[in-house]
Amino acid sequence: MNTTEWESLCDGCGKCCLNKLIDDETEELYYTNAACLLLDAKQGHCKSYEQRFSFVPTCTKVTMDNLAMLTWLPDSCSYRRLNEGRGLPSWHPLKTGSKEAMIEAGMSVAGKVTCETKIRDIEDHIVIWPMKDVE
Repeated sequence: MNTTEWESLCDGCGKCCLNKLIDDETEELYYTNAACLLLDAKQGHCKSYEQRFSFVPTCTKVTMDNLAMLTWLPDSCSYRRLNEGRGLPSWHPLKTGSKEAMIEAGMSVAGKVTCETKIRDIEDHIVIWPMKDVE
C-alpha cells in the first residue's frame, strides 16, 4: 500500500488529536475534549497536516509498523478497525464520499472540542463520546 492509499484510510475524525490521560494507578485511558492546537475545532481536521511535526514534534504518525502499539486509538478509528479485521464503517468518507455521514453519526470531533491552549485543568475536560463506535 502506498502512502496515498494508507492516508485515505484515515476517516479524519480528529479523535487522535485529542489530549488523553492515563491513570497512573489503574493505567486506564481517558479522553478529553482538549484538542491539539492545530486542530480546527469547527471542521475537525488539522490546520497544518503536512507540516504538523514542525509545530507539534510529539504528534504521532500512524503507520502499519506502529499501529499495533497505538492502543490509545479509539475503537472507531478506521486504522484500528482494519487492523482488528472489522472493516470500514458505513459512515466512512471512502464509502459515502464526504465527511457528512461521519459527522451525523457523531464520530467526528467537529464542534465538540476546545483548543488545549485554552484549558486550565485538563482533568475537568474528560469525556466519553470519543469512545463511541457505530457501524
